[in-house]
Amino acid sequence: MSSDESSADITIATTIPQEGAFSSMAEEMEQGYDLGVAHIEETLDQEVELLVENDESDPSVVIESLRKMAGDADMIWGSFSSELVTAGSSVAESEGIPFVAAYFAQEAPHRNEDYEWTYAAFPKSRDVARSTQGLLETIPEGERPTNVGIWEPNSDWGEEQSDSWEETLGDAGYDIVLREQYEYGSSDFSTMISQSANQNVEVLLSVPTPPDGITMIEQIEERDFSPDLTKFVRAADPQDWWNALGESGEYVCMCPGWVPGMTGNGNEEMWNAYVDEYGLEDDAFIRTAVGGGYNVAQVTAQAIDAAGSTDPSDVQGALQSETFETVIGSFSFEENGLPTEGELTAPTGQWLDGNQYTVYPETDDDRASDLQYPIPAWSER
Repeated sequence: MSSDESSADITIATTIPQEGAFSSMAEEMEQGYDLGVAHIEETLDQEVELLVENDESDPSVVIESLRKMAGDADMIWGSFSSELVTAGSSVAESEGIPFVAAYFAQEAPHRNEDYEWTYAAFPKSRDVARSTQGLLETIPEGERPTNVGIWEPNSDWGEEQSDSWEETLGDAGYDIVLREQYEYGSSDFSTMISQSANQNVEVLLSVPTPPDGITMIEQIEERDFSPDLTKFVRAADPQDWWNALGESGEYVCMCPGWVPGMTGNGNEEMWNAYVDEYGLEDDAFIRTAVGGGYNVAQVTAQAIDAAGSTDPSDVQGALQSETFETVIGSFSFEENGLPTEGELTAPTGQWLDGNQYTVYPETDDDRASDLQYPIPAWSER
């Protein structure tokens, strides 16, 4: 949907990666944003127009598209991944438009770019690392693994997340026995697999793109390498993970910001709205990116409600002063747009029987599960 001049009460611009490396998340993201628009309209009793362009998973396309839409926009919502979100934030910062994004775990831009308009409604690298420690501590102490291996993509966020894992888990007493860097789009992970096996890596951590993560698991299975726990943040987020790997992708954990099994703060309302709009087969769960997008809309509704207008400075003031109740938790923002440290418990999900169950933190929902640990050897599945 696009518009040369919006007549709605609230106009929001965004881009979605309908092509390229992150395209597997596009449908889920758009569903979350569309449900979120309905939520804002119902909550505020105002008409919302959502302007959407395909960013092709390309930061330059994000910038070009948002610049065209910025003149009509009261707010901008982010795309998927820190790389695309930071591209979008550059437009918001130059135009003076409030910008709210999920799928934005990288911390460095908030600390280095003097953001004034950019707000990340999403767990950051430090939260993902703390969640990983919490996940490991759900394992009885006598059975808990000690050897951690990190496969680090050659990117700014890859380095930052790897640093956070190394520092957090190292301080907690885990041994970082391997940290190896690879290039995005690599087709051969055999050397890292051999190195990991030789170093007795029990916990394998990485932040690959979905295509890279799928290739990694295919080659891990081919080489019969079985770490006790695997956590692939982002790669294991989309439904395409299961579509491509089937049972070979089972037991892998992810940290996507929202996971089925979370409760309170509008989770039941979002679930019911999804079923009413899209339907859901028996025993099927909503996908993770839906919750991330809906959470962005909840922040938007609460910020505009508190501001009492869509004036950019008023909304900015509300974003800086309010506490937001959303499907991913309750949180406020630090002055630089980061979620206030310690307020968000980044949920970890695990693929089990074709769905993503919350395994950390513990909830009483039917879509939550105990962590399945250790992962069975390939020959025992």
